[in-house]
Amino acid sequence: MNAGDTAWVLIATALVMLMTPGLAFFYGGLVRRKNVLSTMMHSLFILALVSVTWVLWGYTLAFGPDTGLGLIGGLQWAGLEGVTGRPSAVYAPTVPHLAFMAFQMMFAVITPALITGAFAERKRFKAFVLFSVGWSTLVYAPIAHWVWSPQGWLANLGVLDFAGGTVVHLSSGVAALVAALMIGRRIGLHAPATEPHDVTMTVLGAGLLWFGWFGFNAGSALSANGVAALALVTTNTAAAMAALTWVTLSWLHRGTPSVLGAAVGAVAGLVAITPAAGYVSPAAAILIGFGAAGICYAACQLRLRSRVDDALDVFSVHGVGGAFGALVTGLFASVAINSAGRDGLIAGDPSQLLRQAAAVAAVGLYSALATAVILVVVNRIVRVRVASEAEETGLDLAQHGEIAYQL
Repeated sequence: MNAGDTAWVLIATALVMLMTPGLAFFYGGLVRRKNVLSTMMHSLFILALVSVTWVLWGYTLAFGPDTGLGLIGGLQWAGLEGVTGRPSAVYAPTVPHLAFMAFQMMFAVITPALITGAFAERKRFKAFVLFSVGWSTLVYAPIAHWVWSPQGWLANLGVLDFAGGTVVHLSSGVAALVAALMIGRRIGLHAPATEPHDVTMTVLGAGLLWFGWFGFNAGSALSANGVAALALVTTNTAAAMAALTWVTLSWLHRGTPSVLGAAVGAVAGLVAITPAAGYVSPAAAILIGFGAAGICYAACQLRLRSRVDDALDVFSVHGVGGAFGALVTGLFASVAINSAGRDGLIAGDPSQLLRQAAAVAAVGLYSALATAVILVVVNRIVRVRVASEAEETGLDLAQHGEIAYQL
């Protein structure tokens, strides 16, 4: 047991926890005033909900001893049976097993919270609760096992994902696209009132996400060492470059440097660097941030021209950004930077890029199919979309009996 490593993982856990309330602010500012509480409630409620389900069964399914074929963990650690304050030789040999469990719990919390931006302003709260339990159990836990368990099939394939480009961002981004397609477009989508009601709230949320992301990525080193320092620097560098690039693109495209663009751009850079943070150089992080901003900006513009109502562009930022980050990890990774990683294409191993592409395809396809099935089943139990009258009134009042602002 190492006291410094333990302290860092505990602090990183708290930083990642803060990201979910930060996401609530980020998403809350982007919706209409009549839906801000319901949108923020999604993130707040998931923080409580998944914290309990992770202890009961989520952690053991994701990280428990493999049941065979590298697909899912067994139930040996259900209710955290056998997960103690002693280190885990498999996952984190210098910190308490409970600390590792708690750190991973915060990843499991924020991932389904990311999806909520796709169906904001129109999903029934009961359906949201059922969907969140089903998705975190049947989609997040298996994918986490595939990639992060030493016995997972993608881990055995040699896939690199330092902090969740495939496990967190790609899986949630694809799920968001499927949810948006199945739930349908919002009423009055093109009305002026669909513009963000409070950009200052979104900027606050982006700042909290950027701050918490240091725990997300640097904490994934699971040790207070040089890899953690590298991940912190690459994370900040990619976010900064992506923010600069997004603002420049929006300035050239629309004639003004967008404040909202700076916030969204930073998040796009953070998403893309996540799988690569501990495997690439700071110089590569600049290129990753630049590329992420360009490809995610283009995806957002394409979405605006389509009939898909992914309300808060979850797929364009997290799905596209997560896939891009996973692929460029196979381009820029180097064992000279992190001996625990692998060489990518530039370092001389083109096969790593193929491994990363296989992971993107597998995770994306599984998330899409499983999400569709879960939504169909939930809709049989309780109708997923609110009635049109409730949507017109606003979900704050219709679903929660409260309003955000007494003006």
